[in-house]
Amino acid sequence: MDSKLPLSVALISYNEEKNIARTLNSIVDIASEIVLVDSFSTDKTVEIAQEFGAKVFQEEWKGHIAQKNSALKKCTQPWILALDCDEVVSPTLKQSIIEVVNSNTKFGFRLHRKTFYLGKLLHFSWQPDWKLRLVRKDCNPRWEGINPHDSLTVDCQTKKIKGYLIHYSYKNLRHHMDKTIYYAKISAESYFKMGIRFSFFKLIFNPIFAFVKMFIFNLGLLDGFRGFLASVSAWLSTFLKYLFLWELYHSSEV
Repeated sequence: MDSKLPLSVALISYNEEKNIARTLNSIVDIASEIVLVDSFSTDKTVEIAQEFGAKVFQEEWKGHIAQKNSALKKCTQPWILALDCDEVVSPTLKQSIIEVVNSNTKFGFRLHRKTFYLGKLLHFSWQPDWKLRLVRKDCNPRWEGINPHDSLTVDCQTKKIKGYLIHYSYKNLRHHMDKTIYYAKISAESYFKMGIRFSFFKLIFNPIFAFVKMFIFNLGLLDGFRGFLASVSAWLSTFLKYLFLWELYHSSEV
């Protein structure tokens, strides 16, 4: 008897050889189809994915939203689970996914995501972090938003389910800082294209609010020193976003 679900798993990748096996191993026993849109990785990402039976499509990078929508369109199963290559489905969440897909209710489902940071799973920093990831294909799923902060949208009601995704987002502090700078720059470019103006008020006060929100309001302080680092990174990310935005407007005037 086939124990796999009528479920496609959709991912995009670029040089994810250190993450992708962990991710695929958490869902390979329940997914009938794994769809990977790869941006011509130069490491062993593609080979590892193929070992798990993934259908691999190599495409030039079009931005987070367009790339993820390309992966969605290639899924053939009635249900789709959208994952990043650094996310792992916990055992409790896997059981919830099995129950939801077997019930075949017409809803989208939000998954609770927790970050594994510097050797420890955090329970407060970067919270709350509910992501719409499990959807029926006939609910017209599509990625929208502003790069790189995309979000999945559907034409049906959504619910939350038990369990959580484990997000292995940063290998170490250097990787964390590199990604913070990278995403801040992409955000600034998206703001610039949308015509959002730079202001010194936002440069000064929005980063402070980002820190206070995570460390105090969202109780990041209860995650100890890691929570403090996460809150500082929220300050830095917001500060750099507006600094890069200033640079873009300054360069456009020269």
